Amino acid sequence: MTAACIAAGGSPDPAIRARSVWVRPTGSPPALRHEHVMNEQMIRPDHIRCIEHIWIPMPDGVRLAARIWMPAQIAPEGVPAILEYIPYRKADMVRARDERNHPFLAQNGYVSLRVDMRGSGDSDGVMPDMYTQAELDDARHVIDWIAAQDWCNGRVGMFGTSWGGTASLQASIDAPGPLKAIIAVCATHDRYEDDIHHKGGCLITDTFEWGATLPSILALPPTPASGRDWYDRWMKRLESLSFPVENWVREEARGKYWRHGSIKHQADRISCPVLSVGGWSDRYSNSVMSLVDARPDCVWGIVGPWGHHYPDHGHPGPAIGFQQVALDWWDHWLKADAADAPWPRLRVWLREFDTPRDALDRRNGAWVQTGPAAQETGRRVFWLGAEQVLTQEQSQQAPDWAVPFDLRHGEAAGDTGYFGRHGGLPLAQNEDDERALCFDTSPLAEDLLLYGSVEVELQVSAEAERSQICLRLNDVSPQGVSSRVGLSVLNLALDDDLDAPDVPPQDGPRTVRIRLPTAAYRFRAGHRVRLAIASSYWSIVWTPPERGQVRIRGGHLILPVLPEEPRALSEPFPPPRDLPETKSFHMLASPVLTRSKEIGQNGDLITKWHQPPMSMCFNDIETTFSHETRAEHSIDADDPTSASSMFSHQMSVDRPDGRASVSSQVRASSTADAYVIEGHIDVSWAGETIFERHWSRVVDRRFS
Repeated sequence: MTAACIAAGGSPDPAIRARSVWVRPTGSPPALRHEHVMNEQMIRPDHIRCIEHIWIPMPDGVRLAARIWMPAQIAPEGVPAILEYIPYRKADMVRARDERNHPFLAQNGYVSLRVDMRGSGDSDGVMPDMYTQAELDDARHVIDWIAAQDWCNGRVGMFGTSWGGTASLQASIDAPGPLKAIIAVCATHDRYEDDIHHKGGCLITDTFEWGATLPSILALPPTPASGRDWYDRWMKRLESLSFPVENWVREEARGKYWRHGSIKHQADRISCPVLSVGGWSDRYSNSVMSLVDARPDCVWGIVGPWGHHYPDHGHPGPAIGFQQVALDWWDHWLKADAADAPWPRLRVWLREFDTPRDALDRRNGAWVQTGPAAQETGRRVFWLGAEQVLTQEQSQQAPDWAVPFDLRHGEAAGDTGYFGRHGGLPLAQNEDDERALCFDTSPLAEDLLLYGSVEVELQVSAEAERSQICLRLNDVSPQGVSSRVGLSVLNLALDDDLDAPDVPPQDGPRTVRIRLPTAAYRFRAGHRVRLAIASSYWSIVWTPPERGQVRIRGGHLILPVLPEEPRALSEPFPPPRDLPETKSFHMLASPVLTRSKEIGQNGDLITKWHQPPMSMCFNDIETTFSHETRAEHSIDADDPTSASSMFSHQMSVDRPDGRASVSSQVRASSTADAYVIEGHIDVSWAGETIFERHWSRVVDRRFS
């Protein structure tokens, strides 16, 4: 929603109801009890210099805030520089994570920078949405500014995780001259399919969590280190605070909005070496193999077993020494003049069966190395056969199966593992298998090595145009335990490219093709491969608008398989290190996330999770950063329009001059024809509410 739509005084659009309360304390902000001089150079015990805050000017007059770590001594010609560019508050929010990476790089001869994006942290400006053109342009200006500094020799690298990794990928398209290489960790190359908003043309409930979280991050104040006018700049930012969740819900098809910033559609324009790093427990991992296949000349990939984390804190493990891996990469591309790199194109954790549980400390499997997946694999085709078996011979009969419509399908899904949450892995799939149409192979006579993206082709007929198909690829142990290997969903109202409404044939079933995310997985001999087909996947995916029978008239799945045992990793990854060696921070509270399920008074199924308050104290700046999140999903299993989701996010910063806190909440529900989204945010300073906004929006459901 634009700032104009939610400003005090309402809007001409009757679908929007907004109320803003703005309270400015009398006089100036509270006097500083203790003022830090944060912009002077400091010599640290690890023999590097740290500049807490400097400004980087943009052509339009906006200033971006940066924190810089430098080697204690820099040669007259300068040294290479490395950039991390994100909106996650360099001063406090991810300060402990920054201390793991940037000082290490400075100790090894690099200038390393952490830059707050415009509209976030200590930077000027406004952030109306993710990946705006201004954000992409700013990255290029920052790279050019870095290269022009006396301490830089003109060679720049860029890295980051999640948003920062995606920003690095975006900068690699027609890269600025100084940008010589990037590392993209847990990044997406496809904002529509492999992010937190949509999957297969279906809305993902995580979009509402992020809809509550992002405004709370942006609503926190700049720090006094960025200047004595920090309070006035904070007020201006709050006046322009936006809630882009409306955009994410409205843009149901792929279209221009989602293609912007998705390098999948312009991979031929990647113009610098890319190290793409992911984890199988994170949906963003689909980018790694896909990018290596698309550009085997300039992309290398690593996929571990972990979720949405930097790999040195990877969970489930085993974690790896990311900083040393990164240093090897930077030394090669920023300090040497080699034309190629010595590493295998793909280094991946080849998973195998784990007894399903909410959290695993270590996955079963082993590290292997290969070339691009598309060049390494053959095909194994299994047909949907009589008696619901997967067979390698196509049946001559005319099959016809009804797909169950059960809104409790998805209870064993876990959650998506975004934002580094603990646990949430898929549970045993047996109960969901009972709510689905399942096809099994016979027990395998030998190991089957899945490597790449499974493709499923089905002949489908649907009573309701806006129906869903959910596919799960499972590994069934000899003991009958079903474990999820892959997941995909498809909105039947869209075409195969998810760009536009589908035009179904007048007579007979429609052929649909569905790709599952890439995987590297060993099905052991004696296990069975199971394909489970269902009509919804609550509470990961928003429910279809109405009941409608979906029938399968035949189909097959194509498994990309390695024809022989892959090579074990020739050089093991270095083990993770506990960095920094001397810590200027400590954890005050780190309670375990809890999950629960209950039946409400009216019979609704209610699922919840709660991350209790987590607090980190930064001794060097006398600041404590805290956050807490609650989620609740509810549904009447007989009514797809009864679905509702609520996410509540709180953040606070306690620092010498006072305490800032933000509480943000988003609630979502739907009818057959519209999504109803309501939000609230409350911002306080020194215990006094200074800004409050209520807003609501009704968004048409055209396709989903």
